[in-house]
Amino acid sequence: MTRRILLLSVSAGAGHVRAAEALDATVSALAAQGADIEVRHLDVMDYVPSSFRRVYADFYLRLITRHPQLWGMLYRITDDTRPEAVTQRMRRTIERLHTRRLRAAIAQFQPDAIVCTHFLPAEMLMRQIRKGRISTPVWLQVTDFDLHRMWVIPEMTGYFAASPEIAHRMRTVGLPASRVHTTGIPVMPAFAETHDRRALAATFGLDPAQPTYLVMGGGAGVGALDVLAEKLLATGEGFQLVVLAGRNAAALERLRALAATRFPGRLFPHGFTAHVDRLMACCDLVITKPGGLTTSECLAMGLPMIVNAPIPGQEERNADYLLEQGAAWKAIDAVALAWRVSELRAQPARLAAMAANARAIGRPHAARDVIDTVLAHLDGA
Repeated sequence: MTRRILLLSVSAGAGHVRAAEALDATVSALAAQGADIEVRHLDVMDYVPSSFRRVYADFYLRLITRHPQLWGMLYRITDDTRPEAVTQRMRRTIERLHTRRLRAAIAQFQPDAIVCTHFLPAEMLMRQIRKGRISTPVWLQVTDFDLHRMWVIPEMTGYFAASPEIAHRMRTVGLPASRVHTTGIPVMPAFAETHDRRALAATFGLDPAQPTYLVMGGGAGVGALDVLAEKLLATGEGFQLVVLAGRNAAALERLRALAATRFPGRLFPHGFTAHVDRLMACCDLVITKPGGLTTSECLAMGLPMIVNAPIPGQEERNADYLLEQGAAWKAIDAVALAWRVSELRAQPARLAAMAANARAIGRPHAARDVIDTVLAHLDGA
């Protein structure tokens, strides 16, 4: 009998969707190997009115981009607000009224298990469970190294924690200990693969013998990517810089001009790519914002980080975790970032220790552990 697994994410930020995509890829790989299993991934924002999507997802993205300190204040306020508070009950009512199409899509698929990578669908399903309208096991995957109160949702079959501390926090706030699983944050299976660095570097035009640093994630808070790249490369010779501009065509063009005129053979710009794992495999250090998914990908590959411009709230907590574990340094601006790059370049043993710490807490098989737990529960049910 085919087992159907439904994945529910919310495109308010990329991390929730990427976690679901990692689980999707894992289930699909099992199906390709002969497992009698089917998976479907739904983005909740595809099943709500455009007005709700603008308020819920678009407003969130604008807020963290233009007014990050305001978002940080809201994050703290909502973390301190009890679930039974009037404002929280009103929020859940509004969400429920706007997710009728989603409930219909769930019923149509008839899943044997549901995994949520965002609290919104989990909250909606919690109410359905309490009213006896569904009996499908529902699981909740936390996608940061933090536990905000909105993720503390009763009635779930199980909870997947990013780290042992987050699992402890789940148990402390009253979630049943037997339902809490420390799996890490799901990353794509590609981040668990090993590579021949020398052969792979050649495909990107990189010198495999040179220290190579990767800059990802917009450069918010440290200046434009081309200016940042110029400052870093001006700190000295003897290393290469790979910069991901994503879908920012203007930034990519400026980076390419800089690479051609000032830093040929040292600066390697890339636009959007589906092969971040392959580029990471060529690098010794990643400079990035501390999103839960991005940092989990780095940890899975044993890559130390310099984190910059964390969003107040969840990304600040992520940065704290990485610093505490010795897997990252933090830079508050471009000057600090350039200094830290120079320090790590001059102290290869320290960089190697950070890499070992990253590898020690990395969970490259988190997605498989999540799916194995869900399937084991179905087999035992």
